[in-house]
Amino acid sequence: MISLHDVYEQGNGAVKEAVLAFGARHPLEPATANPEPDWKRAEKHFTHLIEVIMGAAAPVQADVTATVRRAENETVQLLLALRPLPDYRCPICVKQSWYPL
Repeated sequence: MISLHDVYEQGNGAVKEAVLAFGARHPLEPATANPEPDWKRAEKHFTHLIEVIMGAAAPVQADVTATVRRAENETVQLLLALRPLPDYRCPICVKQSWYPL
């Protein structure tokens, strides 16, 4: 499965901005003026988003690799769609706040 780092390295300018914006939604210390992203948590949530989208993909592709690739592409598209919104929250963070682990 593709990682956020891979997406950043392989992406164009808009994709790189989307990855950085997604990372910024996962601060290590939210109370600070300029919080550093918690990239481990962001990566975990990115992977979780891929898994959710992959599970929702219907019909399932005959080739598992094609299903994974499609879910990865859809997840990147989600990050691109959310990027211009200044106050969006990570969908996984929102879900976890509703259902604490």
